[in-house]
Amino acid sequence: MKKIGFLYGIEQTFSRSVIESINNLNIKGVSAELMKVGATKTEDIFKYKVILDRASHEVPFYRSVLKLAFLRGVKIVNNPFLSFADDNFFHASLAENININVPKSVILPSKEHPPGTNSETMRNMVFPIDWDAVFEHVGFPAYIKPNLLSPFHDSYKVYNPSEFFSAYDLTGNRPMLLQESIEYDTYYKCFVIGKKHVRVMTYNPIKPHQQRYISLEWGIDEETRRRLSEFSIKICETFGFDFNAIEFAVKDNVPYAVEFMNPAATAELSILHEKNFNWIVENTASFLIEKALERKKTPSALNWNELLLDAKAETGKVAKKRKSIRKKRSKILYK
Repeated sequence: MKKIGFLYGIEQTFSRSVIESINNLNIKGVSAELMKVGATKTEDIFKYKVILDRASHEVPFYRSVLKLAFLRGVKIVNNPFLSFADDNFFHASLAENININVPKSVILPSKEHPPGTNSETMRNMVFPIDWDAVFEHVGFPAYIKPNLLSPFHDSYKVYNPSEFFSAYDLTGNRPMLLQESIEYDTYYKCFVIGKKHVRVMTYNPIKPHQQRYISLEWGIDEETRRRLSEFSIKICETFGFDFNAIEFAVKDNVPYAVEFMNPAATAELSILHEKNFNWIVENTASFLIEKALERKKTPSALNWNELLLDAKAETGKVAKKRKSIRKKRSKILYK
């Protein structure tokens, strides 16, 4: 039996709906269920072929368990060793390298010393910071936000140096990012599944969560949908994410990727609208079944290159070959 485990927290509809969708398809040898995790030994084995991770970003214990599962040959969506990608400055830098427009960004040292450090620890730090050069590069308005992703810390939109310093004083010992605010004409969120399926949705990031996804009747022109889909796939292939949500601000018909990494994006029925929700559920279920039916060897050596193999960007002939294999498997699966 090829079991698919689901690791999720407070969400009420998404993971349960995907589990039901998988089980209702009655694919021979494939089933899905809520994953249960307790005190785990280093020699433990896992009964799952695939695990969908929707919770380890909030519970570090889960991430350690998932890394062990990966060592045992379980396919994790997303690869738990990709936690190194939790870095907004790195996201912007990497996106520029693959020719995707991003807001001007500057990483800033923390306002306060990191825990356990003092002024001597910071001897390599330039002081004082050349704030005039920073502001000239980024411009105003701008956002000051944590460089590391966090569900508990908000961003601040600032319109001048005085507002910036007032916000910066509140950030404590967290490294921050100052980022150009793209005063957009339209804004979109793109769900990407399996580095190949993209759902482009009109989105308003400043409204309450239940009102952010604008009614489908607004429509999205096909050229915008095509461009954002291509950019989204390119980002996910480069970062190595199989399940991700990316945000784009479009100004003067130029898309800017402003949020690159949200592997556990909220996907509740009450927020997404029914058609969006059903699309994400159906495509997630199909992709997880595809992963469960794939053959993959357990890592043969304990080295980082092998552990991070799934995180490498799929480019060139390797990418084409893998896509061809996936396409053939998909045709066999859904005949």
